Amino acid sequence: MLFCTKFRFSVSCRFAGHIIPLGGMFMDKFTIQTCPLCGGVELERTLTCIDHYASGEVFHLCRCRDCGFLMTQDFPPENEIGRYYETPDYISHSDTRKGMVNSLYHYVRTYMLKRKARLVMREAHCNEGCLLDVGTGTGYFADMMRRQGWQVEAVEKNAGARDFAKQHFGLDVKPETALGDYEAGSFGVITLWHVMEHLEYLNETWETLNRLLNERGVLIVAVPNCLSYDARHYGAYWAAYDVPRHLWHFTPDTMQRFGAKHGFILAERYPMPFDAFYISMLTEKYMHRSCPFLRGLINGTLAWFSALVKKERSSSMIYVFRKKKSGGPAAV
Repeated sequence: MLFCTKFRFSVSCRFAGHIIPLGGMFMDKFTIQTCPLCGGVELERTLTCIDHYASGEVFHLCRCRDCGFLMTQDFPPENEIGRYYETPDYISHSDTRKGMVNSLYHYVRTYMLKRKARLVMREAHCNEGCLLDVGTGTGYFADMMRRQGWQVEAVEKNAGARDFAKQHFGLDVKPETALGDYEAGSFGVITLWHVMEHLEYLNETWETLNRLLNERGVLIVAVPNCLSYDARHYGAYWAAYDVPRHLWHFTPDTMQRFGAKHGFILAERYPMPFDAFYISMLTEKYMHRSCPFLRGLINGTLAWFSALVKKERSSSMIYVFRKKKSGGPAAV
């Protein structure tokens, strides 16, 4: 889900732009010089990953020596990164059912939409209200919540995905610039389903979310977990690194610290064990191994059992944040 926008705040980390020749073209890329989580300047190269999905280009992951936060280095800026999503196979924007792996994705999504709706209502302690879905993609979740009786606002940068949501669900999905038009405290629930890892201006986004959420509201964020069983198993091939579309690579600890930095308390976290099956199958495909579906099914099952033992090993995690109360604890 593409949602990279520049808000009118100071930048979240210091970038040094430079020009890199690529296939006869010249392209701007950003080098991160300071960690957006702690401000540290000691960034060490940790992994080298390939964009198997669209371009075949190589990108490096760097880790902050001070806090351990992992990030994609030398990524394309907002005005260039769109081409890395321009493939009919990018499921969050195209809704493709091409291939067995994407067919499985749709099957699991139908099941997970119901679970997500129940989770929202349980954590919000109500069955209706005002909800903002950031990076809504083709609009499936927004439509689900609207049919449950919620007043839903949705934003999405990709015009094609917005058109799909309009044509299939009648949703009036707004461009990302609409975030600046909402009044403070407008929403009781804000959701970002696999969106935070795409956002170029990370700290500014957290501040915007804090502004838009009401005092009793709940912020729900789902992101891949780079400490998961499948991430450790596949290393640099892990499909959820998804460079350069994924700029940031979170762990349970770094997610909690980002929330605390911006006035949130981590109230709960939930595993997303089904993601391990899709990610493992996709990774096996990228590795050009025989029987990628079967191999991915086996490794996804192992990852499932690992997450049952310790949910922090889940392929992806859902984090539930609430606003800090005045004088309250920094985190729980």
